[in-house]
Amino acid sequence: MPKIVRFHQVGGPEVLKLEELPTPKPQKDEVLIKVDAIGLNRAESMFRRGQYLEQPKFPAGLGYEASGTVEEIGPGVTSLKPGDRVSSIPSFSLLKYGTYGEVALLPVHALAKYPENLNPVEGAAIWMQYLTAYGLIEIGKMQQGNHVLITAAASSVGLAAIQLANAVGAIPIATTRNRAKEASLQDAGAKFVVNTKTEGWVEKVREITSGKGVDLAFDPVAGPELERVAQTMRPEGTIFEYGALSSEPTPFPLSVVLGNNLTVRGYTLFSIVMHPERFERSKRWVFDRLASSELKPVLARTFTLDQIVDAHRYLESNEQIGKIVVTAG
Repeated sequence: MPKIVRFHQVGGPEVLKLEELPTPKPQKDEVLIKVDAIGLNRAESMFRRGQYLEQPKFPAGLGYEASGTVEEIGPGVTSLKPGDRVSSIPSFSLLKYGTYGEVALLPVHALAKYPENLNPVEGAAIWMQYLTAYGLIEIGKMQQGNHVLITAAASSVGLAAIQLANAVGAIPIATTRNRAKEASLQDAGAKFVVNTKTEGWVEKVREITSGKGVDLAFDPVAGPELERVAQTMRPEGTIFEYGALSSEPTPFPLSVVLGNNLTVRGYTLFSIVMHPERFERSKRWVFDRLASSELKPVLARTFTLDQIVDAHRYLESNEQIGKIVVTAG
């Protein structure tokens, strides 16, 4: 029987257990894949701790992203066949589906072929980060010459946002709290890197923009720093708030928002994947640029499936630059 990761209570990485379970049978519009690699995401850590948009129901599975090979298709599936090389797109509920295991049962709409120039480890590290960052283009209308503030930029989504900004000719300004990550962010394509632990970082960002302020901000942190992010903005700029990594409350920066007519927009990947036209447009855009190597996933470290607890500990360490991947094959 295949090994599947499950947990029976919320908590730290140690609650994750590797269990042998019967191979699931795909039903209508479902596909069974043999998993090659699994991409880890902060959302899964939050789900495991009971801090996500959905609360787990036990025993709970986990996982949004995986690459693998189609083993069996359910009734109604016509776009894929056994043997196809696919990876999963986070467009389903963790209460119903998951990817952490030697096999994964997933809805067909959440599977896509990935470019031949990517290996399975890279194939497990693309859709969450690039489709999330694509919101800057689809919704934020990011374009050539825009200054874009990308906070917590060493994350996989942050690095993807840097690559997308460069792809359209925008100017990515990356932030980090870790001095050791600054050079890596420059190597990753950030035009400017600002350390938010230093005094006067807001003023430095405004200097970079010749005093005008940034056009767009892409922030997964929130908390008290949202006030300072707002202070970097140009009048009528837009802040994409796509996470809640800060453990502190998030005071709303009312005076800055009103004074500069700012838009503070709650945003998740589901803003893309739950709208069919946006979803198809984004998949094509990302696929084509991955195939041409204009986009290239940055990998932090790989683990094996029996090291899933260590992999989640590393995920929560904030030491990584890029995507953590677990191999299952």
